[in-house]
Amino acid sequence: MQLSRLCILWRTDDAVDRFRSGVSLHSHTTFSKESLAFIPHYTCRVPVLHHTVNWYKRRHRRECGRDIEFHRAWWTPPLTPRQALQLEEGQIERLNLKPIVSLTDHDSIEAAQMLHAANCPGGVPISVEWTVPYGSTFFHLGLHNLPASLATPIYAELASFTAHPVEARLGPLLHDLNAFPGILIVFNHPLWDEKGIGTSQHYALFHRFIKAYGPLLHALELNGWRKWYENRMVIRVAESTGHPVISGGDRHGCEPNAIINLTNAATFDEFADEVRDGLSQVLILPQYRESRRFRMIRAIADILRHDESHQFGWHRWSDRIFFRTLEGQTETLGTLWENGREPVLIREFIRVVRLFERKSLRFALRLALTDREEVGM
Repeated sequence: MQLSRLCILWRTDDAVDRFRSGVSLHSHTTFSKESLAFIPHYTCRVPVLHHTVNWYKRRHRRECGRDIEFHRAWWTPPLTPRQALQLEEGQIERLNLKPIVSLTDHDSIEAAQMLHAANCPGGVPISVEWTVPYGSTFFHLGLHNLPASLATPIYAELASFTAHPVEARLGPLLHDLNAFPGILIVFNHPLWDEKGIGTSQHYALFHRFIKAYGPLLHALELNGWRKWYENRMVIRVAESTGHPVISGGDRHGCEPNAIINLTNAATFDEFADEVRDGLSQVLILPQYRESRRFRMIRAIADILRHDESHQFGWHRWSDRIFFRTLEGQTETLGTLWENGREPVLIREFIRVVRLFERKSLRFALRLALTDREEVGM
């Protein structure tokens, strides 16, 4: 039975009063590898970046005789596991709720295992955002609360499927995961055509997937970084399939998740039981109401920020961007630059982005980037 409910904090003063805990799902740490394959598509919209990327492409072809292979490169979010955990916990505590946080890096359980081993207060579930290749696209499933003693072999099976997808293996894998009572399986941003194959083709594959594997999924995600019209469509789909909708902030920068869950559960196991029974209370927070373009600029500023205290010594933003050479070696972006310093065009772009971090300019930026949607059913 589906009993999903939606609260909007700026419209309901007492939205959290009846609940004991707040649950933050789906956010990322430095262990997430975020592909740079999107760069040619998105930088063409920003003249200074488009010019810089084209300059590097020409230089690379001249010196190496081939095009830059962006799929060999990736960036990592700025927050370490402990920083990410503290950020999400802090927002929930300010709502006078007990925090329950599940971090889900792309195809990695290292962050959660690190925090679990450190015996962080309250316990940290071992979770992952699993990439599931499917036909001409891929989907992301949030797998929350893997059993700690079996997390490594379970994840090895998942990674094997991602690397060598054979659909006949997918059903048994999902069946096996369902056998663990504390696990929660969430279909993350299900209607987002992340691969870029075209909306109609993506929707066709989504409906095929949900028809085949829907009974093995526990919830569909309302995503804190997707537009409201898409999230509203997810609600409609969930009504037709009988799944509850659940929160997923999808945080990559330093802004805490814009959508969380409310519950009277004291532990993640209890929360998972509720959702698997169809009960979910979603809370939309004020930052979701902001212009997505404004939020994106702030996230870019987070990614480009210098951090002397970085746990892994990745102080410069270029220390957190990597690429794999043809010889299989991993290098950082800074190794491509003369004297290890950013080119002038990139330095200027960063300077402009950082200007918008000033409080005096944020109000003007909010007014200039008015693409807000009205949130509601």
